[in-house]
Amino acid sequence: MASSRRPEEQAPPDIFYNETEASKYLHNSRMIEIQAAMAERALEMLCLPAEQPCLLLDVGCGTGLSGETLEEEGHTWIGCDISADMLRVAKVREVEGDLLHQDMGAGLPFRQGAFDGAISISALQWLCYSDKTCDDPRKRLTAFFQSLYKVLRRGARAVLQFYPKDATQLQLITAAAMRGGFGGGLVVDYPHSTKAKKYFLVLLAGPPDPSFSLPQAKGMNDAMSTAGTEVSNVARQNHARRHPPSRGKAGHAIVKSREWVQRKKETQRKRGSEVRPDSKYTGRRRSKVRF
Repeated sequence: MASSRRPEEQAPPDIFYNETEASKYLHNSRMIEIQAAMAERALEMLCLPAEQPCLLLDVGCGTGLSGETLEEEGHTWIGCDISADMLRVAKVREVEGDLLHQDMGAGLPFRQGAFDGAISISALQWLCYSDKTCDDPRKRLTAFFQSLYKVLRRGARAVLQFYPKDATQLQLITAAAMRGGFGGGLVVDYPHSTKAKKYFLVLLAGPPDPSFSLPQAKGMNDAMSTAGTEVSNVARQNHARRHPPSRGKAGHAIVKSREWVQRKKETQRKRGSEVRPDSKYTGRRRSKVRF
């Protein structure tokens, strides 16, 4: 029987997101759809310049699902996560972003002003829990937000989606963000829906900007059932666009195009991996006949 407790109350993140949990992000289409939809919403609220590739940070990147959304829009990204098993799945999925095994509560080890923006999906609430007697949620949140502020260029935004347990956690998180130097505020999509309700902390790094405004929340006037349906449908459409169904028999792997194979090989070369040279057979579908 599945536990009704929140994941954060069951085990520390590096233990909860073990090999079993990480594998769900490879095979559970519902989890993949939700993650992709929230990443698209976060990217939208970053308000990045049109047609301009940016370097973005994905905090709590997990298996790289949200990073894929960033790269599909032409951006370069670096992800960090506390779960080694989640990062291993990301490598299996051959994501294009660079990956770092890092506890966000210990701060972010990047140079000052390195990133044009940052997103985080379903990770921030973990800092509200003490897994060790030496851990203080207030101090860990402060360390995270101060380091996040440092690694963002001035004028950049961070959009952090999270699941607060209650008003106390919400206040703890927002207060830590303000102490870290950020301006901004909270955007709650579908506030009247139990299932579709999503919290986004939209932050601005740097001095106050008179032109800054919070994005409009979605679903302000929708009925609860309508809001939940809309989120689900959008996620399914986007997932279908990214991952077209296989044309082979059931159970066979999706055949990759030549362009896809070449792009992945080039990424591996840049990382210093030994890769076979391209040939006329690269990406060619192999015959099913075996001798």
